[in-house]
Amino acid sequence: MSVTPSLTPLGYGADRLWLAELDIKLVPIADKTHLKQLAFTGPLRIQRPFYPEGGVCHLYVLHPPGGLVSGDQLKIQAFCAANSQSLLTTPSAGKIYGRDSDGVAQGQRVRLQLANNAECEWLPQETLIFRDANALLDTQIELDTEARFIGWDLVCLGRPAAGEVFNKGRLDQRIRLWRNGRLLFNERLQLTADSELQHSRVGLADQCVFGTLVASGPELDAAPQTELLNALRSCLPSPVFTVTQRLGVLLVRYLGNDMNQCRAGMWQAWSLTRPVLLGRPACIPRIWHT
Repeated sequence: MSVTPSLTPLGYGADRLWLAELDIKLVPIADKTHLKQLAFTGPLRIQRPFYPEGGVCHLYVLHPPGGLVSGDQLKIQAFCAANSQSLLTTPSAGKIYGRDSDGVAQGQRVRLQLANNAECEWLPQETLIFRDANALLDTQIELDTEARFIGWDLVCLGRPAAGEVFNKGRLDQRIRLWRNGRLLFNERLQLTADSELQHSRVGLADQCVFGTLVASGPELDAAPQTELLNALRSCLPSPVFTVTQRLGVLLVRYLGNDMNQCRAGMWQAWSLTRPVLLGRPACIPRIWHT
């Protein structure tokens, strides 16, 4: 384990920049996957590994401030060695607050690299985009041959429970997945609040909650898993949930106004997909119930 020196923030104006980085390496040793390397800068940490299902390493990514202000940039990198098995999640919802008077952006970049036969699940809790945020969410997944991945990105615009509407601000969200260097899934949302994209039926249709579950592995490469697709479509309510598979990538999407409904549906989709892709039943991280 190593600690890298903190980086000096650059002022409080248009050049404001507060960096936090987390770099981890997961390696199988004997019958368990171990956190073999950990380096961090700024307020990003990993709680000790948990093993609620034997050899699978469960890690909780901690960001003690609890939210991002203008200039905050989080960078999370994980390398999953061959034959490793890991699940990464967060203890609570992420928050991206309203920007400062200079409009400085804030956000998070995630890069996950999976070697041959590695298995990784990236299951953070939802991200709340406050009114007037200038938010960036960027997730990159790079898979080697036979690697298996399940992950999601759940977003709520504004704070509906507090009556806060996302009618001012910006969100730039991107999710990309490669296998052996070939780009299989590339999705980008560039949303300006109160725009046609937010209101249109071919955009967000005035809905404030959306989420995407992405899964990929050899079991999905050869042909669509018809039984899995049918099971997902039968248990997830339509039209707020949709299920598709293309180029070996399974997608479960939600678009609505209820984060509880989104979260519950994604948990259910994960519990159905995990046995097919990873060969084991769902094991819900304890932190989700606290």
